[in-house]
Amino acid sequence: MTDDPYTSGLDKNRANFAALSPLSFLARTARIYPDHTAVIYGDRRYSWSEAYARCRRLAGALHRLGVGAGDTVAVMAPNIPALFEAHFGVAMTGAVLNAVNIRLDARTIAFQLQHAGAKVFIADRDFSAVVRAAVAELDAAPLLIEIDDPQAGGEHFADRDYESLLADADPEFAWRGPDDEWQAISLNYTSGTTGNPKGVVYHHRGAYLNAVSNALSWDMPLHPLYLWTLPMFHCNGWCFPWTVTAVAGTHVCLRKVDAQAVFDAIARHGVTHLCGAPVVLNMLLHECDKQTQRPGHIVQFATGGAPPPEAVIARMEELGMRVTHLYGLTETYGPSVACAWHPEWDQQPLPERARLLARQGVNMFMVDDYMVADTHSLEPVPKDGHTIGEIMLRGNTTMKGYLQNPSATEEAFAGGWFHTGDLAVWHEDGYMQVKDRAKDIIISGGENISTVEVEDALYKHPAVLEAAVVARPDDHWGETPCAFVTLKAGAGNTGTEDIIEHCRAHLAHFKVPKTVVFGPLPKTATGKIQKFVLRERAKGLS
Repeated sequence: MTDDPYTSGLDKNRANFAALSPLSFLARTARIYPDHTAVIYGDRRYSWSEAYARCRRLAGALHRLGVGAGDTVAVMAPNIPALFEAHFGVAMTGAVLNAVNIRLDARTIAFQLQHAGAKVFIADRDFSAVVRAAVAELDAAPLLIEIDDPQAGGEHFADRDYESLLADADPEFAWRGPDDEWQAISLNYTSGTTGNPKGVVYHHRGAYLNAVSNALSWDMPLHPLYLWTLPMFHCNGWCFPWTVTAVAGTHVCLRKVDAQAVFDAIARHGVTHLCGAPVVLNMLLHECDKQTQRPGHIVQFATGGAPPPEAVIARMEELGMRVTHLYGLTETYGPSVACAWHPEWDQQPLPERARLLARQGVNMFMVDDYMVADTHSLEPVPKDGHTIGEIMLRGNTTMKGYLQNPSATEEAFAGGWFHTGDLAVWHEDGYMQVKDRAKDIIISGGENISTVEVEDALYKHPAVLEAAVVARPDDHWGETPCAFVTLKAGAGNTGTEDIIEHCRAHLAHFKVPKTVVFGPLPKTATGKIQKFVLRERAKGLS
C-alpha cells in the first residue's frame, strides 16, 4: 500500500495554517483602517488604532496581574467601551471572558463567579451594591477592578480603576492568538428559570466562524454603524463585537436602551444596523408616533428570541426598519438560523412579506446542518408546515459543552445533534417556524396548541402591548389556553370579551384563550417572560 500523495509530506506549518480566532479581526482592521472611527460613546470617539492599543493595554495589565491561559475574567458592565474592549483584551492573554448579566441578583452572580473560578472581576460602578453583596458570599474573592464611568452612579468599591490600569500598561503588548482554535474564549451562563444556570463554553473557532456568519447572513457592508441595543453580555452580543470589528464598522455604545436614545442615535450618527429582542421592537413602535423625524435611510434590525408577531414586523417596515428574523440559543453562539430573503418576495403585499418574515428560516452560513425531527428517533418530520418536531443543530458554531457538567453536555448532544428543546414545523421550502418550547405546548382535548400562534393573534389587537399564553388546568379538556396581557397606555377600557372576540376572528375556536388576565408580565434578568411563573398563576385561578 502506498501513502496517500495528498497527505504524505503535506503537513501543517506556520506558513499554511493558523488557528481561527476573532482576535485576528482587530489586528487586521487596525492595520488597514487605523483612522476610521471604531467606537462612539456619547461625545467620546476613538479610532481603530486607538481601540487596538486599548485592548492591548488591557491584555498587558491583566497579564501583569497574573492572568493567563485557562483563567476566567468576569466583566459586569452595560454596553460601554470597556466591555467591547474586554472581548479582545481578555482573550489576548489566553484567558476566558465571562460577561455577567447586569440584571442578576447577588446570589446568582456569586454562584457564577464561584463556578467559573473568576480570578478578576471588572465591574461598572453602577453595580457597586450588588457586586459587594455577591463578593461577600464567596470564600475567596476575585481581584476587583472598578469602571469609574462618568455616567455611572453607585459608590466606589475597588482600589483599582480600569482607566488607570490601562494608562499604566503597554499599548504594544505582545499578545498571541491561541495555539489551538478549540481553546475556550468565553463563558456564558444560561438564564435558566429553575436551578442554577449552566455555563456555556465558546471556543475561538466558533466565535470566529459565527462572527463571519453574521456578516454574510445579514449582508453587512464595509463600515456599518452598529448600535448596541442588544446586551453584550447576552451570548457575547451574538458575536457582534467580533463581527462589527471584522467589517471595520463603528460600535455605537448605549449605556441604557430606551426608545428616544435609539431614535436619537439613528438621527445623530446615521446608524445602519442594530439587534434586539421583540420587546425592543415593541418599545420602538410604542414611541414612534412621538417622533417628528423618521430615518432617512433603511435601518436593518435583526431580532431573535420569541418570534415577533406579523403585525409588529409589518409596522416596523412602515417605520423604515427592515427586520431580519434570526433564531439561536446561548449554546449556539447566538444566531444560527436566519430567514434568508428572496428578492422576489419584495413584490409580495406587506401582509404576505410579514408572514414570510415571521419564519425563522434556514441554517446560517457557518452552521453545518439543521433539521426539525422527532426528539427520540431523530427522524426528520415531513415538510408540511403542520407536523411539529424539535429543532436540532450541529456544526462548528455549537458550544464546546457545559462547564463542569458532563451529564448535561451528553444529554444536549445525544445522537450527534444539539437538542434545542424548541418545537417547530418545517415548510415545503425548507424554512422552519418555531411553534413553542417543548414544555410550553398546550394539549387541549387531545389537540396541540402552539402558544406562539395564540400570542401572535393577541399582538394583532391594537390595545395589546405584551402577551404570553400558558396552559391552565381544565377538568374537561385537560388544559386550555390562558392569556396574560399587558395593555398599552390609554387602553384601559379593553376587557376580557374584547380580547376573546378578537382571537375568535384569528384562530380556530379550540385555540382561543378561555381565560384572560391583565397586568404586567414577570420577566427574567435577560427580559424573557417567565412562563413558569405564569403557569403557577394559571393553576391558582379559580
